[in-house]
Amino acid sequence: MKRICSLVLSGLLAVSALTGCQSGGASPSGAQPAPSQTGEEKDAVVIVMNMESEPEAGFDPAYGWGAGEHVHEPLIQSTLTVTNPDLTIGYDLATDCTVSDDGLTWTVRIRNDVTFTDGEPLTAADVAFTYNTVKASSSVNDFTMLASAEPVDDATVRFHMTRPYSIWPYTMAIVGIVPEHAYDAASYGQAPIGSGRYILKQWDKGQQVIFEANPDYYGEAPKMKKVTVLFMEEDAAFLAVKAGQADLVYTSATYADQAPAGYSLLSCESVDNRGINLPAAPAGDGVGNDLTADVLVRRAINLGVDRQEMIDNVLNGYGTPAYSVCDKLPWYNPASQVEYDPDAAAALLDEAGWRMADGGVRVKDGVRAELNLLYPSSDSVRQALAADLANQLGELGIAASIEGVGWDTAYDRAQSEPLMWGWGAHTPMELYNIYHTIGDTGSAEYSPYASAAVDAYMDEALACGDLEESYTLWQKAQWDGVTGVTGKGDCPWVWLVNVNHLYWVRDGLQVAEQKIHPHGHGWSIANNVDAWSWA
Repeated sequence: MKRICSLVLSGLLAVSALTGCQSGGASPSGAQPAPSQTGEEKDAVVIVMNMESEPEAGFDPAYGWGAGEHVHEPLIQSTLTVTNPDLTIGYDLATDCTVSDDGLTWTVRIRNDVTFTDGEPLTAADVAFTYNTVKASSSVNDFTMLASAEPVDDATVRFHMTRPYSIWPYTMAIVGIVPEHAYDAASYGQAPIGSGRYILKQWDKGQQVIFEANPDYYGEAPKMKKVTVLFMEEDAAFLAVKAGQADLVYTSATYADQAPAGYSLLSCESVDNRGINLPAAPAGDGVGNDLTADVLVRRAINLGVDRQEMIDNVLNGYGTPAYSVCDKLPWYNPASQVEYDPDAAAALLDEAGWRMADGGVRVKDGVRAELNLLYPSSDSVRQALAADLANQLGELGIAASIEGVGWDTAYDRAQSEPLMWGWGAHTPMELYNIYHTIGDTGSAEYSPYASAAVDAYMDEALACGDLEESYTLWQKAQWDGVTGVTGKGDCPWVWLVNVNHLYWVRDGLQVAEQKIHPHGHGWSIANNVDAWSWA
């Protein structure tokens, strides 16, 4: 057996002070008036999140709470593992974690001092019940790697896998443990019983949710005893800031220069990236694209994109250049990074036979270099990025148009046309999902692309007996010196920017150090709300 989860989460995270103060004003439409922190509530905080952050299925891990596309810590429930600030693995309920040499059996020891909020002890039977329930119920996460979970004794749970899966600790970090004795799939999500830092006290659907600190929590007692989360559209959220009715409020680059009195702007780095797929197969039967099927064209586009210009002009400076789907994470390969070089891009297009012609559009064998860039019609930022990219491609001699589409057709059309995507998660599986071929299709899921070498590296990474060693294999899938998915290799995707997550923060509120945020502007900010404090 090999021990691979050896890092224990230590202490409170460092805090950074933010400035600004105001209270009072009218309540935005649909919002509950929120108390100001200028009074005696120095252990309470009011947070505004977007409407999409409210869990439709309730606070049940079996139906997506804490998981799904926008991964976050479940707060109400405990998890076996956690992700540390550097995105390595630490422990929550777990005290020890080993995996068999064949990678098919994981054994996890858990704490024996944990109780649910109804007073019943949390045991390995609850852990096994949770995982077997999530596997049977969840339509949000992939649990095909798990065959079953079984309790060995009260403090030991064993996971039987269908295949080696070295990154299982990242899955364990998002599955909140529910009580077998008090779980009912029809009602649990409305009134959850857990063992985490907080208890759900009130949920007014479509408006707010109120958490209170769990007095019997086994870890360090939360500094914030009451957490109120309001759900608002972006315009209403900004009105809440102007009215002084919330303490931390999500916002976007559109409002970033408004500087409401009494608040300062918190800008959190993310791996919430935006990029386009470049179909890497010739056109045929609604799949593939003859222009982007040429690897030299794909590499040229990657080199010819001025990412900083996009950050400055589309994101108002609140972002970082993106070169992969996993920038700044432990499994990121720095070889993914490229320098903006339009001259080198032009040379590659020339080498590929696409010569500049009259009108500033390149031509090859009488065919113009043209692309239609798709973007989700509901997303103004992706629309602006698509428009900016179209202009930059025009400078390279590629005539580009843009088109807003709905998700009902976007996935199919992305098989032949570039689409402006958003990705980014706290797991290497994000690489696998985008680049690995699936089933007998001979192609990756989200765009025509296939590489036996890349598949082999990722398969080996999943089968690796040591989590940290597997990072190297994920990095080789990106670039091994000869091949990979980066701009030096096959380049089936071009990553553009990582979108910083922005929040207005009231004067005196000290927000604990944030992990790099994943895709989704929601609950990630509150992962460590228990460590926030008021000056």
